Amino acid sequence: MSLEQLKAFLEKVKGDSNLQEKLKVAKSPEDVVAIAKEHGHEFTADKINQLSEKELEVVAGGAGGVCGAFTSEANGTP
Repeated sequence: MSLEQLKAFLEKVKGDSNLQEKLKVAKSPEDVVAIAKEHGHEFTADKINQLSEKELEVVAGGAGGVCGAFTSEANGTP
């Protein structure tokens, strides 16, 4: 359940349009955690908060605007 697992998952997402689509409909960090687990990556929702703002921008922009669950959780907004 490490930050490294989260970062590895995010790298996988960048190159996988199917994963990007799944994450677009994720409503919460817990949804993201469940999707990641299906693909062999285990981390907790609190690890999302440990991403730097730059890393969040890369995920949100680099994966086609994927994952409000990442950016809203990290920025403290619902």
